[in-house]
Amino acid sequence: MAIHKLLCNLSFIFLLFFHFGKGEIRLNYYSESCPNAEEIVKQEVISLYHKHGNTAVSWLRTLFHDCMVKSCDASILLESINGIQSEKTSTRNMGMRNFKYINTIKDALEKSCPMTVSCADIVALSARDGVVLLGGPHIEMKTGRKDSKESHLAEIDELLPNHNDSMAYVLSRFQSVGIDVEGTVALLGAHSVGRVHCANIVGRLYPTVDPTLDPNHAEYLKRRCPHPNPDPNAVEYSRNDLKTPMILDNMYYKNIMNNKGLLIVDQQLVSDPITSPFVENMATDNDYFHQQFSKALLTLSENNPLTEEDGEVRRDCRFVNSN
Repeated sequence: MAIHKLLCNLSFIFLLFFHFGKGEIRLNYYSESCPNAEEIVKQEVISLYHKHGNTAVSWLRTLFHDCMVKSCDASILLESINGIQSEKTSTRNMGMRNFKYINTIKDALEKSCPMTVSCADIVALSARDGVVLLGGPHIEMKTGRKDSKESHLAEIDELLPNHNDSMAYVLSRFQSVGIDVEGTVALLGAHSVGRVHCANIVGRLYPTVDPTLDPNHAEYLKRRCPHPNPDPNAVEYSRNDLKTPMILDNMYYKNIMNNKGLLIVDQQLVSDPITSPFVENMATDNDYFHQQFSKALLTLSENNPLTEEDGEVRRDCRFVNSN
């Protein structure tokens, strides 16, 4: 009995530590402090989309690049200043853009509710609303994230999977944040929208064409990327999906099953026996893809939120608050 009582007490202490050791996020976190917060974000995202359609893709990509690296804490938004080295300088974040419009959303929130809504929540909510504009599902996201006071540049290469990593490594990285194989396949379906810089494609084109690429598609890609050493700062790219480039749909899976994926990781989804059954299912059922995508994106958006003590609500998403 004494041992049983001790184990129960230890379990209770563990649960208390687990609950209070993590940041508190919940649905409608701002219902009292800033009741219109989520609607303000939504309207700003819609406005930006009508002015700059590619922002919707940017919001989705920003969430992934932020949340996979330690926490959904808006650390990716920090500029290099006062000893901070920006995560934007990492080669893994090459081609990331539209960060300036995060400040547009932040400014609108500051006018209504000063120093209330975190930049981390803006990243999450803008991705949620961007997905809808791209024809994807609406996802109920929790809020209450806090912003990081530091950059995680040094850890990016270790934590953020790359386009040419092995499928085993990609799966292990997603698993570390609670996303299973099915969810990983669904999240990579984000490659249904947007574009890929030639620097990340040419390895499959030069000096010889990757035999797993459809020959006709390879010729198209070589016209888009005519040099084996493209300038990473130049606007040289190919759309992920030529038929529905701005719609988050299962065309991505149909393309990679026809050997028309752009990246090595895309091809591996088809060739790896662990992931290929999910690729086939998503290629035939767009609703199934959307369901699994919603589930996985939600899990990713809740990765390791910061506590009040460890984080803050930044005045400007580009800089930590001054003391």
